[in-house]
Amino acid sequence: MDIKYIIIGAVLLLMNIISFCMMAYDKKCAEKGKRRVPEKTLFLFCGLFGGLGGVLGMTVMRHKTKHWYFALFFPLMLLAQIALLYLLWAYVLAA
Repeated sequence: MDIKYIIIGAVLLLMNIISFCMMAYDKKCAEKGKRRVPEKTLFLFCGLFGGLGGVLGMTVMRHKTKHWYFALFFPLMLLAQIALLYLLWAYVLAA
């Protein structure tokens, strides 16, 4: 296995773990009435290839599911990230 695949996989794993943990932390803060994670921060980490972690965080913790913009744009960002990763693999890495 080439080092570039390991690096890309590690970055993707890290961003998705961070995104998932931020959703979990925000949910706990919401339950306890503490200071919350800003929504733009959640969107930022989801947009920076943490889409799967964000969607899983929404689903598993049932957090932010009633906000239409989260319910719409988190899955769309995940689909866009999957498409971008496929294009990266097909046209750049596999070449």
